[in-house]
Amino acid sequence: MDVEQVFHMTGGIGHRSYAQNSSLQKKASEMVKDMTLETVQELYLTTAPKSLGIADLGCSSGPNTLSIMKEIIEVVQGTSRKAFHAAPEFRVYLNDLPTNDFNSIFKSLPEFSKDLNKEMNNGGSPSIYIGGYPGSFYGRLFPNSSLHFVYSSYSLHWLSRVPPAIYSEEGKSINKGSVYISESSPPVVAEAYLKQFKEDFTLFLQSRSEELLSGGRMVLILLGRSGPDHVDRGNSFFWELLYQSLAILVSKGEVEKEKLDSYDVHFYAPSKDELEDAVRKEGSFQLDRLEMFELERDHHKDNQSYATSVAMTVRAIQESMIGQHFGEEILDSLFENYRRLVGEEIAKEDIKPTTFGIVLRKL
Repeated sequence: MDVEQVFHMTGGIGHRSYAQNSSLQKKASEMVKDMTLETVQELYLTTAPKSLGIADLGCSSGPNTLSIMKEIIEVVQGTSRKAFHAAPEFRVYLNDLPTNDFNSIFKSLPEFSKDLNKEMNNGGSPSIYIGGYPGSFYGRLFPNSSLHFVYSSYSLHWLSRVPPAIYSEEGKSINKGSVYISESSPPVVAEAYLKQFKEDFTLFLQSRSEELLSGGRMVLILLGRSGPDHVDRGNSFFWELLYQSLAILVSKGEVEKEKLDSYDVHFYAPSKDELEDAVRKEGSFQLDRLEMFELERDHHKDNQSYATSVAMTVRAIQESMIGQHFGEEILDSLFENYRRLVGEEIAKEDIKPTTFGIVLRKL
């Protein structure tokens, strides 16, 4: 079984599960919430559709799944009242890979509707039609011109596969000493990751351009990097610590070195220039806004509490992949090593992941 097959079997790993249920992801999403709601409000005021099509791509199934939909519906309802418009009906499309737990989302819908109706001051209940749409967003998901707004949070830094160019003809990784791009990686590794990101992101944009109406908007939230260097003390450093944690198990004889040498992650943190270049070359969208945020840790937490939170987050997104590749029996000791290394590093200097918030307009 190759890496791509494992990726498609692991459901939320490919999408928003990077900190989906953690305070880290929630904090960053709060930072871009205003951008999201302002975009939706502007979209509604300029189009005033009777039926508003909204898609959440990479929705996962945790407690944050429906929260942004609730806020979007509320802001549209409030805007329609102020403009003396009849409120539209809402068509909400929830997407993730087929192995996502859609049933848990559907079970929460009665409570979702109850909470939403309770907060409507005028007593009017919005007409909401919610459906699950399993499948990879690197390709078409919805009918032509069926959407007004697309939202994707912490999903697009996950590639459709590990770049095939980092493997030799014999199938061995040339990226020894790392599970991602590092200082020890040959230049071709960074080139291969960038090439795969461009292919995936371009396919994503092409697919959404068919599904969105002219003037439709997208808000995309993804991890990235602040400059041209691929190796930084942000997102790439967390992967360096994961490699070190696995290397400790190799030194103890608990993991075969060959297994470690053949493991790479399907992740890419793009730069601002790379994102802008991809949007411009694809040509279907205008880039209305691009904001960069450095996610600083909560200094009310001590180093070990923060390290534990980071370890739990990375375990949530990598557990299935690591279990498939190395065996599930190493998971506890691996992430205990990881927690300890993160704690030691942040005692020296903070690790600050970079997040991009992007607003795109369909031409």
